[in-house]
Amino acid sequence: MNRKTASLISSFIIGAAVLSGCTANPSSLKTSVSNKEEVVNIYSDRHYDTDRELYSIFEETTGIKVNVVEGKSDELIERLSREGKDTSADILITADAGRLHRAKEKGLLQSIESKNLETSIPENLRDSDNQWFGLTVRGRVFVYSKDRVNPSELSTYEDLANPKWKGKILVRPADSIYNQSLLASFIELRGEEAAKEWASGIVANMAQTPKGNDRDQAKAVVAGIGDIAIMNTYYLGKMLNSSDPAEVEVAKKVGIFFPDQTGDGTHINISGAGVTAYSKNKDNAVKFIEFLASEKSQRIFADLNYEYPANPAVEPSDLLKSWGEFKSQEIPLSRLGELNQRAVEILGEVGWK
Repeated sequence: MNRKTASLISSFIIGAAVLSGCTANPSSLKTSVSNKEEVVNIYSDRHYDTDRELYSIFEETTGIKVNVVEGKSDELIERLSREGKDTSADILITADAGRLHRAKEKGLLQSIESKNLETSIPENLRDSDNQWFGLTVRGRVFVYSKDRVNPSELSTYEDLANPKWKGKILVRPADSIYNQSLLASFIELRGEEAAKEWASGIVANMAQTPKGNDRDQAKAVVAGIGDIAIMNTYYLGKMLNSSDPAEVEVAKKVGIFFPDQTGDGTHINISGAGVTAYSKNKDNAVKFIEFLASEKSQRIFADLNYEYPANPAVEPSDLLKSWGEFKSQEIPLSRLGELNQRAVEILGEVGWK
């Protein structure tokens, strides 16, 4: 743990004796003394030290033991489906509203009542039936070569389909939920035909057959394979603060651009959580999600994992502020899940591999 992390965690624990910012009724977080150990069991696709520190803080401040199974999102959703009523999981934490919606459609989540969460998390960042709540936000932006691209040439997502960018666009494969949700936002805002036209234009302008993750796209820009990558903001933050000097060097050589600032705004998505349909520890699960939505937890997400807070009462980290404020799309993120299947079909139709 670095000094900055230790300082933030220490200050959190000192100030959270009763988790005063975490729930409308702080005393409800106090664990009653009983012979039965209080637990909450989590299935999570997040694998960050930040999250593990928050688990420890929650345990220390509530006496509720946190058990975590980490895995890939789709595998965890499939596991929940397979386990059914026999699951031990109380919470599913995963990236992208598309996946959370998928879990909801499979009947794997349940609605909960929490005035705290309804107050802390904006309506467009949570499910309309309160089956899942966004906890962190990331923008899907352009990362470009500072040597070869003038940012004044950049504008909208649509512009990346312009033939002037032929052979210069880098992006993940079609099976990336991030790209599926981006295309789903096009369907919602522009309609299916416009979405298909855009996706076809991106395929025509690709610098290479899509491969790798978002960090690999930035590395490909610096290697000269292409000039512009589509990637999520927090990946660039993590690269700039990486323990790998090569990643830091890559991140320093690219610029960041928030698309469509005079139109609908930059596409955003979330990492979020929901209480499982067959949770055996529902009250503890709700307390834990409220804890993650609290201002102090949101500050740790922002400062140490370079994600935008979902709770509007919390400001972004200094690094994110240095990139400037940006206008974001305001569509309900649940629509991204509802339109996911059609987005997947369009990606296949246009040959996005």
